[in-house]
Amino acid sequence: MGAGKTTIGKVLARRLGWRFVDSDQEIEARTGVSIPTIFEIEGEAGFRRRECSIIRELTTLQNIVMATGGGVVLAPENRECLRSNGMVVYLDVSPNQLYERTRRDKNRPLLQVENPLQRLQALHSERAPLYREVADLVIDGNRTNAPSVVQALLKEYENRCNH
Repeated sequence: MGAGKTTIGKVLARRLGWRFVDSDQEIEARTGVSIPTIFEIEGEAGFRRRECSIIRELTTLQNIVMATGGGVVLAPENRECLRSNGMVVYLDVSPNQLYERTRRDKNRPLLQVENPLQRLQALHSERAPLYREVADLVIDGNRTNAPSVVQALLKEYENRCNH
C-alpha cells in the first residue's frame, strides 16, 4: 500500500521483456468495479476471497512481474502460492513514509479511517513479519528510488539464474 510495487514492477517487467500484472487491477478488470466498491459491497472478506483466486491463477503464469495488494500476505494460501512460484520481493517502507505517500489517496479503503497513520502502523506490524516469511529478498523502500531498486532486482535475478 504505497510501497512502490506498481512503479517498480512496471519498470522491472519492461527491462526483463516480461508482462506486468497488478493483482488489484486484475480484480477490478474482472469485476468491472473499483476495489473500494468491492470493499463497500462485499467487505474486506469478500475482497480477500477474490484476491486469493487471482493470486492462485497469476502465480501459475511464466515471465510476469506481479505487484500485489498490500494485504495479500494475510492468507496462508497466498503466501504459499507466492513462495512456491517465483521470486518474492518485499519493499519494506515505514508507516510514516507510507502515510506521506498515501495520505491524499481516497482509493485506499483501509485508510478511510479517523487516524490513517495509526492504521498504517497497525497494518505494518501485522503484515511485515508475514512478508519477511515469504520474501526471497527484502529491500528498504524508504530512501531508495525506483531505478536503483530495479537495478538491485535485476542483479539478484541474474545471480539466481546463474546458480
